[in-house]
Amino acid sequence: MKSSSRIAVGAAGAVAGYIAIFLVFSLLELGNRADPITSGLLAVLIYSPMGAIGGAVLASKLVARSGTDASSSSVARNSLKSLGVVALLCVAGIGIYIAYAYATATPWLNRNGANPLLVFEVRFPAGVTVPTAAQGITIELQTDLNSMPGEVTPAAFYRDGDQPVIAGEVELAFRTSHRQLAVNVQGQPSRIYPIDLTARAPHTPEFGTWRRLNDGSEIRYRAKWPGKT
Repeated sequence: MKSSSRIAVGAAGAVAGYIAIFLVFSLLELGNRADPITSGLLAVLIYSPMGAIGGAVLASKLVARSGTDASSSSVARNSLKSLGVVALLCVAGIGIYIAYAYATATPWLNRNGANPLLVFEVRFPAGVTVPTAAQGITIELQTDLNSMPGEVTPAAFYRDGDQPVIAGEVELAFRTSHRQLAVNVQGQPSRIYPIDLTARAPHTPEFGTWRRLNDGSEIRYRAKWPGKT
């Protein structure tokens, strides 16, 4: 058998030995039940690596018996190479995980430029008086990570039959699915609209469907990313 094949078999034996010892340690509850954290660390960092060494050596011995070189030095050499391959794979895997965790740990939606916007329209029931200017209307996006003041766009206000509609936008700064929009019109109760966007809030070119509150008012919205319409 070629050297590379022997190393691959040894690496497989190391992985199997690690998993086998870990499972035995866990299923038989061989650790200290009063201190499960320490027991878990011992299993992962000491006992299971010993199983990996044993698995690599055993696999190398079995392979050596089928070949022409079954000396102790050959078995030891192949075992060390196999363990080295497993160690490199583990380091590479840990590195990839750390890079992924770092890239996704920050809650910013867009770290390299302007934030996307939540563009919205609120349609009020017939008979509700709504200011035709920005004065008297305050907008606030509320999330589990922050709150952000929004702006209304009086030029985009219109009437849908006998129902007044206001429009505006607010920055989506953070990656979270827990969002709601507070719309306060002077002299009226505060209205809180749930915003049902995914955490990453992908760009959508058109508004979604109208969503109604118990008071009869409705909201529709979309996420608008920089550079897109």
